[in-house]
Amino acid sequence: MNRQTTNEQFSVFNRAQSLEEMAAQKLDILVIGGGITGAGIALDAATRGLSLGLIEMQDFAGGTSSRSTKLVHGGLRYLKNLEIAVVAEVGKEREIVYENGPHVTTPEWMLLPLYAGGSMGKFTTSIGLRLYDFLAGVKKTERRKMLNVEQTLAKEPLLKSEGMKGGGYYVEYRTDDARLTIEVMKKARELGSIAVNYTKAESLIYDAQKKVIGVTVRDLLSEKIYELYANKIINATGPWVDELREQDGSKKGKTLRLTKGVHLVFDGSRFPLRQAVYFDTSDGRMVFAIPREGKTYFGTTDTNYTSDTANPVTTEGDRKYLIAAANDIFPKLKLTDKDVESSWAGLRPLIQQEGKSPSEISRRDEIFVSESGLISIAGGKLTGYRKMAEDVVNKTVELMKQDGMKEIKNATSTRYIPISGGDFGGSNKMEAYVQTQVAVGVKQGLSKKDATLLANRFGTNVPIVLELAKEAVAWGKPFGLTALPAIMLQYAMRYEMAAKPVDYFIRRTGDMFFRINDVITWREPVLLAMNAALGWTDEQLAEYTAELDRKIDEAKNSNKE
Repeated sequence: MNRQTTNEQFSVFNRAQSLEEMAAQKLDILVIGGGITGAGIALDAATRGLSLGLIEMQDFAGGTSSRSTKLVHGGLRYLKNLEIAVVAEVGKEREIVYENGPHVTTPEWMLLPLYAGGSMGKFTTSIGLRLYDFLAGVKKTERRKMLNVEQTLAKEPLLKSEGMKGGGYYVEYRTDDARLTIEVMKKARELGSIAVNYTKAESLIYDAQKKVIGVTVRDLLSEKIYELYANKIINATGPWVDELREQDGSKKGKTLRLTKGVHLVFDGSRFPLRQAVYFDTSDGRMVFAIPREGKTYFGTTDTNYTSDTANPVTTEGDRKYLIAAANDIFPKLKLTDKDVESSWAGLRPLIQQEGKSPSEISRRDEIFVSESGLISIAGGKLTGYRKMAEDVVNKTVELMKQDGMKEIKNATSTRYIPISGGDFGGSNKMEAYVQTQVAVGVKQGLSKKDATLLANRFGTNVPIVLELAKEAVAWGKPFGLTALPAIMLQYAMRYEMAAKPVDYFIRRTGDMFFRINDVITWREPVLLAMNAALGWTDEQLAEYTAELDRKIDEAKNSNKE
């Protein structure tokens, strides 16, 4: 089956069919949770020839996996906690994630300014960065450099000069976390895994021996109930891991501790950052300031969280804390609350460690297997998703073999498998490919700017995007959509299972965070177009409109305490 046909199976128009397909068989594995970890598991299992179904009660990447700092980073700060193994593993994984999907991940030089009285001196930073290069296997061209005061300020003139002792300069990797998740999920679907969003696990199904053998699920869009059966059930629900363990009666021993991280977005005209910066605050936290697409985003906080898991929001206190931190390190800016263009809040599902502050808790992942056979994966970092998934599937295969189940072929390591849209034959070939496809897009009547955006965003899937362009443009006109949003919306529904306006504006495009005025501009046309395409009821239209408006308000105005 060719790639285009396979990708169309990952369509919103085929959601119900995919659920029926899962319900009609006994799967090898059923994964609950459609964030980056679940997506990685779906891809890894598919490479081993295992039949896998995945359900997600929100949209794919609807939780933590669309609300991170959007860095595939090696965790330099974990050196301070002497988490050497974590630094070594995730440092090496950065390069793998980049090479397998350079259209959603890109190297970003990071400046670490050093100040008198700061937590790291120039000598210890130099040693630390050198150790980091060694542990992470950093390539020669990306190894750390130490800068004097003049060189540091030349890189970023907005930085506070008072007390500066110099800086460190090293490479991190910036990503679009939600699009990374979607592209991994699309690749898993290409290779045979089945995944469906907006499908909630209502209850676990057990056999006479009290072993978990299936899940009763509800399609939240149709309200239809399905029973899905599998040899092994994996709980990859992130912040909800303990809730499912509790349902299974196995929430004991180690448990989760949720912490909240908030990021604020400023327009580049108000926060004209030239250079990504990583620095420590007066209270010992490490914070990033990163330029992206004409904006600067700044974060993050790290506070304990016990409220609504599905809807963490930015509070007035969060904003005040971050604005004060920004004004301390960038005193020329004099930022105020009114300068915040948008924001997002996300949760970190960390494994509880008594007596430690949120920032001190290890980002290690851990696998739990309950007496019923439920396999749960908790903790971990976005950067390490591929290795985490490999470890979970290894454990699952081991348990399947203990049960005397079928022979399973050796894994085709996902280390060498490009994700969907990443088939360039190496990151060094991406630029030439993009230029070729831009020329194709311009020939078809697109502006060079629009063609460039599409080629960079969709990578080697852009021929499919351009193929539907003419039809999509004609389709979008009656709703008031211009070429670019019409093309991207069509592709999001047909190839990326976008079911609601929030899916498109938050996780398929990132507009809610980085182009919020575009969301307001295209709000009505997108609602009209999706309603016509998907045949919503009046109740659904009202619900999805209210949801979109609530998300716009949360991003723009945030919560008042």
